[in-house]
Amino acid sequence: MSRLPDDVVRRERELAWIGDAVLGLFARQWILKTYGRMDSDIFAGMTSNHFLSCFGNPTTVEAEIGTIYQTAGLEAAFTHMERELLPLFKKQQINRNRR
Repeated sequence: MSRLPDDVVRRERELAWIGDAVLGLFARQWILKTYGRMDSDIFAGMTSNHFLSCFGNPTTVEAEIGTIYQTAGLEAAFTHMERELLPLFKKQQINRNRR
């Protein structure tokens, strides 16, 4: 098994740290717009590693968001999350509400 160089791992973690913040902002705005209130349970579900793991390694998913934010801006990052993450989250919310 090959090991990634430390600088590659560090860079991915740095991008993920930024991506996590952008995801958090996106989630908070979406929750307020959708539900008209703050909801920490929905926020936790939308930003959790458990949810992000549906798309791959959570650090890698957040790093991708961070990369988009840094290269194309906040609007592009939000568009990416709306297109890629939100449909599955909405589907999971519907399933949760049925239980």
